[in-house]
Parts: sequence; structure tokens; C-alpha cells
Amino acid sequence: MRYATLLTIVEQLTGLERPQAERAIEATLRTLAERITGGEARDIAAFLPPEMRGWMAPTPEPAEPFDRREFVRRVAEREEVDPDAAEEHVRAVFQMLGFAVAPGELRDMASQLPKDFEDLLEAAGAGGRRAMTQDDVVGRVAELLHTDRETARRATEAVLQTLAVRISNGEVEDLEAELPADLHAALERGLAESRAAKKMSEEEFLARVAELEGTGPEEAERHAHAVFQALREALSPKEFSDMTSQLSEDYAALLV
Repeated sequence: MRYATLLTIVEQLTGLERPQAERAIEATLRTLAERITGGEARDIAAFLPPEMRGWMAPTPEPAEPFDRREFVRRVAEREEVDPDAAEEHVRAVFQMLGFAVAPGELRDMASQLPKDFEDLLEAAGAGGRRAMTQDDVVGRVAELLHTDRETARRATEAVLQTLAVRISNGEVEDLEAELPADLHAALERGLAESRAAKKMSEEEFLARVAELEGTGPEEAERHAHAVFQALREALSPKEFSDMTSQLSEDYAALLV
């Protein structure tokens, strides 16, 4: 994912301004690099944009075996904020890592952290999070929205049809290769409108989804958020990253 998109995710989760969000990310990543082995720090850094990789620079081996409280204390000291604020920022950065880093690598990281990190690892998608299959996208949307399957299907198809207008033809084909066949028709309807990525702000995206569903903007936003979360779980990390890289920065709120 792009640097600006990852920054925006942390901004959305914490309410921080950009300079403070950067400082929170740097403080958390530098502390994480102290807590895990040098090899694992390099592996995590490889998934991050160049601007962030230096913050995961390996520290002298072996990894320091401190607990979660000490982790938060070090982040708070680096950020120059109180521990409660640092706790919120750490959680947001772990969630950001869940968007940027492959699940297998997150599990490797999790294996080096103690039990009191479990909720942070769940925020990153590396803890007790449910596994899902590609064929369960609509079911997962229904679960996230606490609604029936038919409503979830309408929401999923509306988002996918609009997404197919927004991203490139080649990226739609890549999505079709990973999503179940019964969702391809929605993507093809989007391609019928435009086979080239059509510039569209998040507000315009949601207005199209609302029109297709026959709902209001707020409901469309809630539905789109659930569909993107289900796609994040269903798609390979590379494909999800490739897809979101074609979305502008203002879509970040839909991805968290």
C-alpha cells in the first residue's frame, strides 16, 4: 500500500493530524523492531512503503523480551504522549500493519510476541480472527452488517459493480480470478460502463452504490465498509493491495 494511504488509515482511527500520525507510526514500528528478531523486522519492513522501512531497522540481537506494558511505555516516551494515548496509537498502527503485511508474515510476528499482545494482534488480523473462504464473501458481509443474505448480496454486488468502474480492466480480471463465479456478473456490469479506470471520489463512489441499492448515503457507506472488509479477508494480500492501490487517498475510511 502507498505511504499516504497507510498514514490516512492511522489518522482515521486515531483522529490525529498527519505529523502526529507519522510520529505514532514511527514510534510503534521502532519499538516493534526492538521486540522482534532482526530477521522478522526485515521481513515486516519488506511489505511497507520505502518511507516506513527505516523505522523497522533491526536492532542488536537478541530481541528484547519486554511485555505489552513496556511496549506502550516506550512508544509513549518516543511520541511524548501519555500511556493512554500511546495505547490507542499502537492499536491503530497494528491495524495498519494488517492492511500492509501478508497474513503469513503477521503470524510469524505474532509467534514472537507474548499473550498480552493478543488483542493488538487481532486488530492486525493475526490473532483469533476468523478464517474465511473465497466463496463466503456474501455470508461474511451479512455477518458484518447483521442482516440477511439477500440484503448482503445486494450490497456486495452494488459495491463490486461500482468498483469495476473505478479500477482498471486488468485489475477487475484479477479480482474475478479470486472471487466466486456468482459475483462476476456484478463486476462485468461495471466493465460494461467503463473498461478503463474512471476517476471517482469516495463521495461519488458511495452515491453510485446508494443508487444501485436504493439506499441513502449513510447506509451505502456502512455497506461499502463491510464489503471492503470481506474482500480484505477473501482476497490474497497481493490482490487486495493491488486493488486498493488504484483507489485515491479519500477511500481510506472505507478500508479501516
